[in-house]
Amino acid sequence: MNTSNKSPRIAIFVDVQNIYYTCRQAYGRQFNYHKLWQTLSSQGEILIANAYAIDRGDDGQIKFQDALKHIGFNIKLKPFIQRSDGSAKGDWDVGITIDIMETAKEVDQIVLLSGDGDFDLLLQHIYKQHNVETHVYGVPTLTANSLINSACYYHEIDHELLR
Repeated sequence: MNTSNKSPRIAIFVDVQNIYYTCRQAYGRQFNYHKLWQTLSSQGEILIANAYAIDRGDDGQIKFQDALKHIGFNIKLKPFIQRSDGSAKGDWDVGITIDIMETAKEVDQIVLLSGDGDFDLLLQHIYKQHNVETHVYGVPTLTANSLINSACYYHEIDHELLR
């Protein structure tokens, strides 16, 4: 953890599908990535910012990804997989976990945007192993309590972070 007076080194990891659907379900609005970037960059130096999404290849999604790139995010895409039973597959949990584990030793803060409780053990592990501050941003009613409890800091996504 950064104990000097230098700005904290920050890494941001966004579970795009989770944030999109939880903001839409709870508020009927979209998350404001630009506002998040402004907030975090005023608190420290953003070294890494990854947004993990499913690639459907439609124009709206491409426009959204371009906007994220313009803000400063790296976009990581997985193909959208339609199963024969009609369900869809596209999960970045393992990819996000690997990237966070590899990055934790290089930064002072890990910022995770997700409500997925599967990340609780990851946050506990990187805090214990690397003494890195963990921050979670999630929609209050749709974020797993285990994830909230495993983070050093939980930030509610509310109207200030929506557009």
